[in-house]
Amino acid sequence: KIVNHSFIDLPTPSNISAWWNFGSLLGFCLIIQIVTGLFLAMHYTSDTMTAFSSVTHICRDVNYGWLIRHMHANGASMFFICLFLHVGRGLYYGSYTYFETWNIG
Repeated sequence: KIVNHSFIDLPTPSNISAWWNFGSLLGFCLIIQIVTGLFLAMHYTSDTMTAFSSVTHICRDVNYGWLIRHMHANGASMFFICLFLHVGRGLYYGSYTYFETWNIG
């Protein structure tokens, strides 16, 4: 009943488009950044003498370390793309005038 009330019977405006998805994508990108960052931090050393070798260790020796590293690097770019599109959509549609929605995004 809670799922039905929250997702299926949720009143949404008829003019909603794909431009309204970027807030959710921002949250998803942030979760990906946190998770991949934690996995990378388990194997990274920040000493100036061993930093490069720890990155090569992550890419070569850690299972799917290359994938986690590239997801983290590209996830940062995707986060800022979604952020700029989210803010741009808000400015274009004048969403900044609805002060009640500022707490939820």
